[in-house]
Amino acid sequence: MANETVGTMKDRVAIITGGSRGLGRNTAVNLAGRGVNIIFTYRSNQKEADSLIREVEAMERKAAGFRLDTGDIHAFDGFVADVRKTLHGWGRDRFYYLVNNAGGSLHANFDQTTEAQFDEIVNVHFKGVYFLTQKLLPLINDGGRIVNISSGLARFALPGTSAYGATKGAVEVLTRYLAKELGPRGITANVVAPGAIQTDFSGGMVRDNPEINKRVAEMTALGRAGVPDDIGPMIAALLSDENRWVNGQRIEVSGGMAL
Repeated sequence: MANETVGTMKDRVAIITGGSRGLGRNTAVNLAGRGVNIIFTYRSNQKEADSLIREVEAMERKAAGFRLDTGDIHAFDGFVADVRKTLHGWGRDRFYYLVNNAGGSLHANFDQTTEAQFDEIVNVHFKGVYFLTQKLLPLINDGGRIVNISSGLARFALPGTSAYGATKGAVEVLTRYLAKELGPRGITANVVAPGAIQTDFSGGMVRDNPEINKRVAEMTALGRAGVPDDIGPMIAALLSDENRWVNGQRIEVSGGMAL
């Protein structure tokens, strides 16, 4: 049965924002391993984008990467045109999977967060997710899947992350609305909320700062900080038909952080 499910994903197309690094890249590679072709966005690092394309193509899957600031709403029409052109070049009109992963961090106490900082976080983590999904909706296949990336910080509070955590909370509410409103098309929408992961996110502080890494491990039931391989395979599995009845849910993947 598992092999049949993986087979149903073969030759379908996924769009992953922020796909060239960290959790996005790990998700892309795991989906490619299930036979999925990958369209991804990246913010600025062309070298990393090219590296991912080579890695996916080495797995005999198609890949295309586009530079996109997901906080720049005015850039979305151009990106959607690029997606449409790429799909046509691959002999398709639609894609199946959307993973809204792109984002950055902000570490500032509530009383020190500026309006400019707040707007940047909201634009990338909430407004961008809202309107990019809206723009892509005509290209999502009926029966498709949407996964929005949240954070454990939408469940528990750590000082200095109020703006980031609040926008992730907004994404979680939005996801339930997407599940409800897109249900008639058979499209599911779920949230994956990672805990602290050892990537270059936040300047690599969980990965590179031994004190922070130790603190995270002490807060986590399984006794360590997460790694990308804890997240990417889970997202790929959630997108599969094995999980077709999971809809409108928040799934935290944190090893049991701050229980």
